[in-house]
Amino acid sequence: MLNDNAALKDDNIGQVVLLGSLFFAFLAGSVVYFVVLYRNRQLKNQKEQDEREAAFRQELLKTQLEIQEQTFEYVSKEIHDNITQVLSFVKLSLGTIGNTLEPDKKSKVNESRELIAQSINDLRDLSKSLSFEHIASLGLVKTITNEVEKINKSGLLKVNFLVEGRVFPISEQHELVLFRILQEALNNSLKHAAAKHFKIILQYQPDLLNLSLEDDGLGFSPELLNNKSGSGLRNMENRAALIGGKAIIESAPGEGCRIKISLNSFKQLDTDGGPHPNSFS
Repeated sequence: MLNDNAALKDDNIGQVVLLGSLFFAFLAGSVVYFVVLYRNRQLKNQKEQDEREAAFRQELLKTQLEIQEQTFEYVSKEIHDNITQVLSFVKLSLGTIGNTLEPDKKSKVNESRELIAQSINDLRDLSKSLSFEHIASLGLVKTITNEVEKINKSGLLKVNFLVEGRVFPISEQHELVLFRILQEALNNSLKHAAAKHFKIILQYQPDLLNLSLEDDGLGFSPELLNNKSGSGLRNMENRAALIGGKAIIESAPGEGCRIKISLNSFKQLDTDGGPHPNSFS
């Protein structure tokens, strides 16, 4: 009888220990579950916040670029409709006056007329490079070709332009963004890098479009991309990201600058026939 009581007591103790173990296991599991649930909720909230911030930055960039393009379009029309017209009138007036002057004075007037004529041509070229409608009508390759000819004619920089692969169309908005990136890179090479040569390669692949830009200028430290003085470079990256592309910028002091923009061509064709040409939405 004593042995039976002892065995029963041992069974009760075992059951208590088992139940206690199960309870603590349940308690520990519950704690782990709620910790994991809380952590996942934190990560989800952080992800949603990051997405909201990224969307805000994207919308802000779109707005900035749209305002910039509208400004370019306005300046382009002002140059074409007003400034060049006034200069043309001055040129004609000088021609009329020149016919009544002595030969030596007439020669000076003719020189002035030639300078005005050159200024008119330069302003018209500038107007075209700012106009979205002109860029859209010519297409990316022809627009770049005209820009290269203009710069080479100036003698400020020697530019080589090479097209590889079979040319195919992409949306007008994306061609505009690529051309603006090119203009930004050319401007940096002319004003800051003291470059002598600039190379442009536009490479068409079946599902990819690459725009490679390279100069032999002063170069810069990679840290420049992370401070305020590198805003122009970051602007190129932002523009590329805006159209679903990727920008890789490489440079080092004394080694020039290399920029490569890669764009999935199939994704970009979906935007054709969308909103107003100056809209990046």
